[in-house]
Amino acid sequence: MAAGPGHPRAPQKDLPDHVREQKVFLDTELSPRLDRAAAGKGHVLFVDAAHFVFGTYLCGLWSILRVFVRAASGRQRFNVLGAWDAVTRTLITVTNTTVVNTDTMCDLLQAVAARALVGPVTLVLDNARYQRNDVVKGRAKELGIELLFLPSYSPNLNLIERLWRFTKRKAVYGKYHPTFADFRAAIQAVLDGTTTTHADGLASLMTLNFQEFENVSLLAA
Repeated sequence: MAAGPGHPRAPQKDLPDHVREQKVFLDTELSPRLDRAAAGKGHVLFVDAAHFVFGTYLCGLWSILRVFVRAASGRQRFNVLGAWDAVTRTLITVTNTTVVNTDTMCDLLQAVAARALVGPVTLVLDNARYQRNDVVKGRAKELGIELLFLPSYSPNLNLIERLWRFTKRKAVYGKYHPTFADFRAAIQAVLDGTTTTHADGLASLMTLNFQEFENVSLLAA
């Protein structure tokens, strides 16, 4: 049952509040940094983690005859914490098969710093605990990296979310991988090919056009 007004668990913001907050963030925080990066005066990287679970990813299929799809066995995870440069369209990743946590985030910060990027470097990221804590903030400050946290519930403003969907379509949807090693290799191949094999496919996808929810209509059941 949904919490009513005044309840401790009641939503603190309604939909119009989120729409306004996103628009203000896009206009005053994100767009100016992207404009500077496009002019060669810095870098903006979008950060997020993807957790690819070894198993069967179904897709749409029309068939007159019944089709049986082989299914992989296991629940192992291939975790990818990535940073996508919005202008150069390059990807920096830290991967593992255990868990993404504060240490993983610090490893990504170090990997970004190792690129020795010219100009201010901004990471755009959500409010996950392993990203928004004193350890990560302190490490980012030491490395001269700005952390720009998205408004809550704003995956539409995180460019790298599109890359994760693209990767799933190319590597796992409707595909059978007999072993976890094969599964991981297929995903890694897509990630490794972002600037080569898949550059053309990503050119029209990873644009700086963000979906905004200015005119949202809801249907109540």
